[in-house]
Amino acid sequence: MIYRLRRKFIWICTLSFLGVFAALFFGISLITYFQTCVSLDDSANIVSENNGKFPDFQFPASQEKPRPAERDPEAPFTTRFFTVTFPDTGKPAVNVGSIASVSQEEAEVLARQALSENRERGWVGEYRFKVWESEAGITVVCVSGTLMLDTNRAFLMSACLVFIGGSLAALLLVVVFSKRAVRPVAESYQRQRQFVTDASHELKTPLTLIQANLDILESETGESPWISDMKEETVTLTNLVHHLVNLARLDEEAPLQMKNFDLAQAVWDTASIFAPAAERQGERLTMEGPSSLWWKGNEAAVRQLISILLDNAVKYCDLNGTIRVGISGKRRPVLTVDNSCQQVDELPLSRLFDRFYRANTARTYGSGFGVGLSIAKGIAQRHGGDITALKLSPGVIRFRVKL
Repeated sequence: MIYRLRRKFIWICTLSFLGVFAALFFGISLITYFQTCVSLDDSANIVSENNGKFPDFQFPASQEKPRPAERDPEAPFTTRFFTVTFPDTGKPAVNVGSIASVSQEEAEVLARQALSENRERGWVGEYRFKVWESEAGITVVCVSGTLMLDTNRAFLMSACLVFIGGSLAALLLVVVFSKRAVRPVAESYQRQRQFVTDASHELKTPLTLIQANLDILESETGESPWISDMKEETVTLTNLVHHLVNLARLDEEAPLQMKNFDLAQAVWDTASIFAPAAERQGERLTMEGPSSLWWKGNEAAVRQLISILLDNAVKYCDLNGTIRVGISGKRRPVLTVDNSCQQVDELPLSRLFDRFYRANTARTYGSGFGVGLSIAKGIAQRHGGDITALKLSPGVIRFRVKL
C-alpha cells in the first residue's frame, strides 16, 4: 500500500510539473505569435498608408506615439515585402523591389491566395498579408515573417528543451524526496497495521475460551435463547477478527502465489455451500456458466472472494428473492453475483467497498462491520482486476468481478 501511495505521489507531482510547464510553454507560444502578428501588421499598415511603399525613416515628433517599425531607422531596409495591385481591367501590377526571394509570378500567386481567404488580414505561408482598396484597384501587401518566425521557433525550441530538462530534474527530485514525504504516513500505517494484527491475535484466545465455555454450559444446562445469542455474537466477533487479519495480510506488498486451477469449479463448490442457507431463508440460488474454466490465480483468495459475495447476497437478499451466480470469459474471467434488493436505489454503491464504511439502515449492504467487501476488492485488485457494484435492473443489485 505504501508503495502504491508513493508511486501515486510521484505521478501526481510529475503531472503537476508537466501541466505547469505545458501551460507556460503554451502561453509563451501564444504571446510570441501575437507579438509577431502585431509587428508584421504594423509594417503592412505603413506600406498600405504610403501607396505600397515603405517610407524613408523620419524621427517622430515627441508628442506622437510611433509604431515599432516607425521607431527603427533600419526598418525600411530590413522589412521584406511585396505588393500586388489588381485593377478592374488589365494585368495586375506586381512590385517585388523590396524582396529578393520572390519572383513576380510567385508574388502574384501568393496575392491571389490571399484574396481567396476573403478577409483583410491573414497568413499565406510565412507571409502576413493585408488587403485594401486603392485608387488603382484592390492591393495586397505581403510582409515576410520568415526571419521572425525562425527566431520564434528557435526560442520556443530552447524553451521546450529547458522545460523538458526542468521536468526531468523535478521528477528526479520528487523520486528522491518522495520516500521522505510519505515516511510519516508509512510509519503511522505500520503502527496501525501492527496494532490490528496484535489485537486480532490477542482476541483469538479469549474468544476461543468463551466459545468453549458456552458449549460446556449449553451441554450442562440445555439450550436457551441467551446462550444461543451469546454464541452467535461470539461467532460474529470471531469472524471480525478473521477479517481484520485478512485485511492486514492484503496490505502486505508480498505477491500472491499464483497457479492454475479450475475457477468454475471453485465458484460452484462455494455456491453449493451457501445454497442450503439461501433455501432456509426462502431464497432461490441459481448458477450459470461453464462447468470448467481453468485460470491462473490464488485459489484460496479467490474462494474467499466468492464466499464474501455470496455471504452478502444470502444475508441481504429480499425475502423469497433470487440469487444468481454467473461466470464468463476465458483470458479475463468475469464473475457476477446478482440478488434481489428493493433498496438498491438508496444504496451508496460507490462506497460499499470502502473500508469500515457502514450504511445507516438496518439489514442492507454495508450494515455489517464494513470489511467484507473491502477484502473482496483487495483480492480482486491483487489479481490485477477490480470489483464494482451496480444496479442491474429495478430491485436487483449486481456485483461484477473482473479478474
